[in-house]
Amino acid sequence: MINKLQIIQPVASEFEQFEEDFSKALHSEVPLLQTAIKRVLCSNGKHIRPMLLLLTAKACGSPTVITREAAIIIEILHTTTLIHDDVVDETKQRRGVASLNAIFDNRIAVLTGDYLLAGTILRVVATENIAMIKIVARVCHELSEGELMQLDNTEKHTVNEDDYFKMIRKKTASLISACSEIGAITVNAPPETVRKCCLFGEYLGYCFQIKDDIFDYYDDLNIGKPTGNDIREGKITLPLLYALKTAPAEEAAHYMDIITAQNFTAENVTALIAFAKQHGGIEYAGQRLMEYKQKAIEIIRRFPESEARDSLLLLADYFAERVN
Repeated sequence: MINKLQIIQPVASEFEQFEEDFSKALHSEVPLLQTAIKRVLCSNGKHIRPMLLLLTAKACGSPTVITREAAIIIEILHTTTLIHDDVVDETKQRRGVASLNAIFDNRIAVLTGDYLLAGTILRVVATENIAMIKIVARVCHELSEGELMQLDNTEKHTVNEDDYFKMIRKKTASLISACSEIGAITVNAPPETVRKCCLFGEYLGYCFQIKDDIFDYYDDLNIGKPTGNDIREGKITLPLLYALKTAPAEEAAHYMDIITAQNFTAENVTALIAFAKQHGGIEYAGQRLMEYKQKAIEIIRRFPESEARDSLLLLADYFAERVN
């Protein structure tokens, strides 16, 4: 298993400072809002996105005050998306901890998310870094589009791999791509280097989402959602998408009828999971994941040798091999 401490070593001091500053950044004088924020902090994850931003900056130069501020901005934005996603998906737990909408209600969760989004905008504008402001605005735009694309695909039961990848590029890869792009920008990396970092992050984003989709087909994983949850929500992710495309027509039609009718009984969800596995859906998704991981690695291997570059290579491994 890849050791997070090993990955973070080249930016250990910057990351420690980020964690301290991030906790201070989430604050409100409104008691109810501050209570909600404290709950958000209790369920915080591994801060992979700020780690990526800091490591990219280090691989391209020397992290600055703006780099550290960018890490805070990105993580606040990411936290906002998690809160809003839980409301949209009616998720009651995240990583085994009750979601904000489960503890309070949708009104408080949405308004807390809105408050954090406003905080993101205020902080990025305060940097007066036009390039970074444009990236954050673009990402907010794409995240919203991605979530709406997913809802539309779910309603229409879309079975199209091109649409799937367009959707995950917006809803997942856009933010991860922004991390590495902004990291490079904050150390004044050349435009071509910034472009490569942006692409590196996008490939990692594909890896991250495909891995998440694979998790949905297995038990006993501490991923904060029950097995088959995507299927129950009518989401046709890559493993099932591939099985529906490659299985015999009559069999595929049978399972498509279940999806179209939204007949997601426990028995049918189990059958859909088995169907995806039987027809190579997991193997295919894993193959696509490794293709994107290799593309990401090929970009970073061309960077000058450094501990930060090596950590980015390890981070690519982590994205592909993580277990939660």
